[in-house]
Amino acid sequence: MSQTNTIDPAEVAKFEAMAAEWWDTEGKFKPLHLMNPCRLDYITAQIAAEFDRDLTQAMPFKGLRVLDIGCGGGLLSEPMARLGADVVGADAAPRNIPVAQVHAAQSGLTIDYRHTTAENLAAAGEQFDVVLNMEVVEHVADPQGYLTACQQLLKPGGLMLCSTLNRNTKSFVMAIVGAEWVMRWLPKGTHDWAKFITPDELYDLIRKAGLEPVDRKGMVFNPVSWKWSTSARDLSCNYVTASVKRG
Repeated sequence: MSQTNTIDPAEVAKFEAMAAEWWDTEGKFKPLHLMNPCRLDYITAQIAAEFDRDLTQAMPFKGLRVLDIGCGGGLLSEPMARLGADVVGADAAPRNIPVAQVHAAQSGLTIDYRHTTAENLAAAGEQFDVVLNMEVVEHVADPQGYLTACQQLLKPGGLMLCSTLNRNTKSFVMAIVGAEWVMRWLPKGTHDWAKFITPDELYDLIRKAGLEPVDRKGMVFNPVSWKWSTSARDLSCNYVTASVKRG
């Protein structure tokens, strides 16, 4: 008896087109592509320092299990896989998962993409050396509960990288008026300014979740060079934190 082929070529074609959009550096995800080198520099440096890895070596993250929560199309999952990590990419939006799977396959990468949440992964007893929690916490209904689930997902000695947006006039102008209304990089309503979190508030949430904050940096956009860089002083808009799970 022949097996039934459940693949719908038309659906695959649609997802391939969406994958191309996610990975189009001039498309709707251009802001993420512009920010990604800055994010990756910070992420890789923090992981290398915490786990004593040499970034000049091939596959420096080999043996590390990394969760990219809110993975979208895989813009962070894929570089982590290329660096040798065992990557799980999770997203609560079901349509993102086949998009990410298609692009990973096109790139020759093996990544475990799942339509799930941090809470469900924690309930299943999943454990990771690193949790990448980038630009997610400002979109959840219960930041404290969400960060607690992320803490539960870390092995002792594990590292969480968490980025979000500060809540002030500048972030409203830059992230909402600029990115959504003027540049139209993002659909209107992508961000809710009231859900932005100040660096001190995030540190407090992280501590209450059972993690120890060890670093934070601003991510600053230069409109002249059109490049992002990290700053130890300017946390006024986008910023990223590192925290560890002791013992």
